[in-house]
Amino acid sequence: MPSNKSVSDAPIVQFTNCRILRSHQLQREDLWVREGKILNPEKLFFDEKGSADIQLDCKDSIIAPGFIDVQINGGFGVDFSLATDDFKSGIDLVSQKILSHGVTSFCPTLVTSPPSVLPQISIRNGGAHGAGILGAHLEGPFISKEKKGAHPEHCLRTFEAGAFQDLLATYGSLDCVRIVTLAPEMKRSSEVIRELTKQGICVSLGHSVANLSQAEEAVQHGATFITHLFNAMLPFHHRDPGIVGLLTSDKIPAGRRVFYGMISDGIHTNPAALRIAHRAHPKGLVLVTDAIAGMGLAPGRHTLGQQVVEIDGLNTYIAGTKTLSGSVATMDTCVRHFQEATGCSVETALEAASLHPAQLLGIEHKKGTLNYDSDADFLMLNDGLYVQATYIAGEEVWRQNVLGM
Repeated sequence: MPSNKSVSDAPIVQFTNCRILRSHQLQREDLWVREGKILNPEKLFFDEKGSADIQLDCKDSIIAPGFIDVQINGGFGVDFSLATDDFKSGIDLVSQKILSHGVTSFCPTLVTSPPSVLPQISIRNGGAHGAGILGAHLEGPFISKEKKGAHPEHCLRTFEAGAFQDLLATYGSLDCVRIVTLAPEMKRSSEVIRELTKQGICVSLGHSVANLSQAEEAVQHGATFITHLFNAMLPFHHRDPGIVGLLTSDKIPAGRRVFYGMISDGIHTNPAALRIAHRAHPKGLVLVTDAIAGMGLAPGRHTLGQQVVEIDGLNTYIAGTKTLSGSVATMDTCVRHFQEATGCSVETALEAASLHPAQLLGIEHKKGTLNYDSDADFLMLNDGLYVQATYIAGEEVWRQNVLGM
């Protein structure tokens, strides 16, 4: 048979001596990359008669898909919810800094605040400049006053007669929106959930006093996510478990999976609660940082939207209160804490920060896995799950300085 030689002249890179996370298992095989995509070596050998142009020895590292953070409010002194003249340079800084923590894609998250920031967020691919932006996560203002957390009460909104039009008027545009967190017990929320879902936007339930039947109805209308499980919602009660009950509900439509975010920082959720959630519904767990501007900075006073927050160790409070407001944990820290707290496998811990968020957003065909033809966004980690190097589209964008270890 004639060979199909050279569908592309782009260089082929072969990563050797590594354990690759593929099909839920660490497998000892090589990783092949060309033009930013993962290659199928069999097709390369037999169809193209090709071989590697460059070989890289990974020195027995784990290779895992890049982490995807679907709830991050800022970091390194930058607050996504504050309208500033240099907003773009702020988001650029965060996207660059989180590469060292293994994040290759993220959803900048805006807490309840004036709508002027939203038009400044644009979707873009990742690269040496920083992690890719998948679209905004809008957390509020259509949330419960009783569970507002760090959201300023005077900015909260309800759905009036227009419902979806109220939401459009508040946000201005949904062009770059990926996730909307709302309280499902609000009147007319069902029609809003249906419309957002129709437009391909993920609806998340959170900052809510919803009972289980209200939460189930929201899922039946298209909601697929729970914002930081256990936090800013009614506590689990055996007669009405509230939103938490979705993890074991028998009213979820066939073929639908409900995902839930967990802030695995050792502060927001007791390790026992983390274990309960994971054992009840392991395939739905999505690790999120919920990081605020103070991530990466020294303890002290920082902002979260319209609020002043105080950082004390890993605790972040609204100034003068004991109300938790976001976290200062990085994604790699959350992965390690999750694995330690639950005793789960390395594979499970890594997938909670990569595969599951990709599935939530419906992008698992190109991100969150190392399957053939998917984007070559991946990490090299040691056995302790510390990030050694970060790659986006097959290019190294960050590497641990060995001398500084």
